[in-house]
Amino acid sequence: MDRVIIFDTTLRDGEQAAGGSLNAQEKLEIARQLERLGVDVIEAGFPVTSPGDFEAVRVIAEKIRKPSICALMHANLKAVDESWKAIKKASNPRIHIVLSSSDIHLFYQLRKSREQIIEMSRDTVKHARKYTDNIEFSAMDASRTEPAFIYQLLKIVIDAGATTVNIPDTVGYAMPQQWATVIEGILKNVPNIDKAVVSTHCHNDLGLAVANSLAAIKAGARQVEGCINGIGERAGNAALEEIIMAIKTRSDFFNLTTRIDTKQIYRTSRLVSDLTGFHVQPNKAIIGGNAFRHSSGLHVDGLLKKSSTYEIMDPRSVGIPSSSIVLGKTSGRHAFRERLSELGYTLNDEDLNKAFAAFKELADKKKDITDRDIESLVAEEQRTISEQYHLDRLQVTCGDRGIPTAAVRLMSPGGKALEDAALGTGPVDAVYKAINRLVKVPNELTEFSVKSITEGIDAIGEVLIRIESEGVTYTGRGADTDIIVSSAKAYINALNRLLAAKKAKGKKK
Repeated sequence: MDRVIIFDTTLRDGEQAAGGSLNAQEKLEIARQLERLGVDVIEAGFPVTSPGDFEAVRVIAEKIRKPSICALMHANLKAVDESWKAIKKASNPRIHIVLSSSDIHLFYQLRKSREQIIEMSRDTVKHARKYTDNIEFSAMDASRTEPAFIYQLLKIVIDAGATTVNIPDTVGYAMPQQWATVIEGILKNVPNIDKAVVSTHCHNDLGLAVANSLAAIKAGARQVEGCINGIGERAGNAALEEIIMAIKTRSDFFNLTTRIDTKQIYRTSRLVSDLTGFHVQPNKAIIGGNAFRHSSGLHVDGLLKKSSTYEIMDPRSVGIPSSSIVLGKTSGRHAFRERLSELGYTLNDEDLNKAFAAFKELADKKKDITDRDIESLVAEEQRTISEQYHLDRLQVTCGDRGIPTAAVRLMSPGGKALEDAALGTGPVDAVYKAINRLVKVPNELTEFSVKSITEGIDAIGEVLIRIESEGVTYTGRGADTDIIVSSAKAYINALNRLLAAKKAKGKKK
């Protein structure tokens, strides 16, 4: 079988989704999980856009060794030089140059001729060859570009040294059959195409990103780009987990393979969802909450007789454990560690001890602990690792006749206890006002949502909020059996991310 190269751009194109910003530590955590997943290329970011992104790419390039680490940049010589500084310590660094090719982009956005685009593309690729021969070139908006110009442009960048040529459906305009024809045309009409890998990068504006990506692979593309959970600009990118499982499940049709450890898919999806704050809808293919659940009597009957009657994939093949409720207050450390391993978590002894202590505390409040509870618990512990402020105590008084009042104690960076109280229009409002009196950082709350992790009156409640400061959005999440405590944790989480970003920005000045 031929092998398809899996190019993950969750940390670059995925992060461009509105409200999906990540800090350097969170990007590194996702990159480590992508390495466990087995992706071939990690596009770690766009280094020249900000000092924070440069630092995140640099750290990932130094720490992650198995995948190729890629940096995106415009067709600009200085951008190549600056971006190379971020990825040069990677074990296999890749320079990714992008430049528009469609007439609509050239005329309205870039104000340049085709001849100028060809010259810029050739010169930038040649310049990048001074640093590495692992160079990718993307002809942005290829789906709305005249095929003859695409052929001409690709021939020139391959002659200049590009070893991967990416054909993006930047605005999600293509139809699957049309997109397959585009790839076939490139393979047939670019004379030196045998010297480069043909890649495809599809967006989901018409809901066809995965379909177009698979059509391109079937037509001969051997690298596919996308994001975990399909996040990204506007309606998102192609969902990598769907592409990977389509190739695996229908190997009879594609006759292709990947290097992916599919049992890491579910864990990767949950991590990306937790850190970006983008929930996975229940009916999402492969990793949605309902992806392997059955309610129809006919379906359940067939499933009990033979699973393949209504399941074309074993849920365990994507890392979803076969059982759900197995732990409680009498469960020991070994059982807890085993369950974490089945869920795809690898914790060192110190983190395991903290997580187990939190598990025991939760077990005193809940009779049965589900997988979703464990995932939420571990995520909550991970969120406290780099805290500047930590919620120590919270007391709230409210009711239909009383004035909502909140008293809060935070632990400051120096270990000093900070206490204050406030009145509000409701208990959460009172809590947030009290926290604001202690953490004096101007911001505006732009989103607040609550959901139950599992069923039942004792379920963990998870709160997701987004705050905005100086035009930048920061996401915060918190989980607890007490929804007011969850709300406070989420707000502290968002404020800590805001403060960390300000601190990193200050160091660069």
